[in-house]
Amino acid sequence: MVTGFLGSGKTTLLGRVLSDPSMSNTAVLVNEFGEVGLDHHLLRRVDERAVLLGNGCVCCTTREDLVESLLELLDLDQRGEIPRLERVVVETTGLADPAPILHTVFADPVLQHHFSVDLVLTTVDAINGDLHLDRNPESVKQIAAADKVIVTKTDLAEPHLVEGLLSRLGAINPSARVIEAAFGETDVDELFRPGEGPAHVVRPAAGEPHDVGETHSVSLTFGGPVDWAAFGIWLSMLLHVRGEDVLRVKGLLDVGERGPVVVNGVQHTIHPPEHLDRWPDEDHRPRIVFITKGIRPEELLDSLEAFRGLLGARPLPLGAEQGVASS
Repeated sequence: MVTGFLGSGKTTLLGRVLSDPSMSNTAVLVNEFGEVGLDHHLLRRVDERAVLLGNGCVCCTTREDLVESLLELLDLDQRGEIPRLERVVVETTGLADPAPILHTVFADPVLQHHFSVDLVLTTVDAINGDLHLDRNPESVKQIAAADKVIVTKTDLAEPHLVEGLLSRLGAINPSARVIEAAFGETDVDELFRPGEGPAHVVRPAAGEPHDVGETHSVSLTFGGPVDWAAFGIWLSMLLHVRGEDVLRVKGLLDVGERGPVVVNGVQHTIHPPEHLDRWPDEDHRPRIVFITKGIRPEELLDSLEAFRGLLGARPLPLGAEQGVASS
């Protein structure tokens, strides 16, 4: 999925990316064709028709248009009427909340067996990014949901403004990889390469809770392996009570196996947990990032601490675990 606030360069970036030969077997779903023409043989327009579910939770809204378009592409692919699909890119409107798109794929009984969400890419305008964050809560949600943030128009912005924006983005979403795209240029392989777990280099330093208005982020670890079933119960309870306020959760958990479990979710929608055969690098510390609205970091820590007897390991801010034993 490609999202980003109005004028942040989504369509320009997508147009450049789709010109790469490696993207020939990519279908594209857009809400508007936009001022920048997208010349692509698998381009589809969708109308962003949504159905609000009975519980009234916006983050669990189902996108009917997306279901119809993906089922149409699946049918064409299976009948061999289009080249074999490798991926589908969904471009949202500038005011869109990414959560309903993720919920649609995971909740539909057919789509969930044929499609998975690899990445959420969010574009941010280096010139107007701070203004959008100050005035538009949708912009914060888009960044919180991102696996990768592409900062556009860095060639036009003052360097000190770019640095300030990068620091702010890191405070909102410490787990996202930040890519600068001057002149709308970026490496296609890097852009669409799936990530594994939280980023290692974050701005500001990892482990410290960060507050941006009512949005809070905290990076946590555990003093040993955690009981996966117990953690799942705790997370389910959190999402049941405060799901709309959990903008993002992402991490690698040590559950006592050879490799970690990848936890990845946006609001009420949690990706199916992925058990990796090995850790992605030499850092085998469990680490998980929470980005919340109105939930203070100490509230999360206190809640996890209350579950400590079942979890089997003590929750700690990442970076504060040295010299602290779990008992």
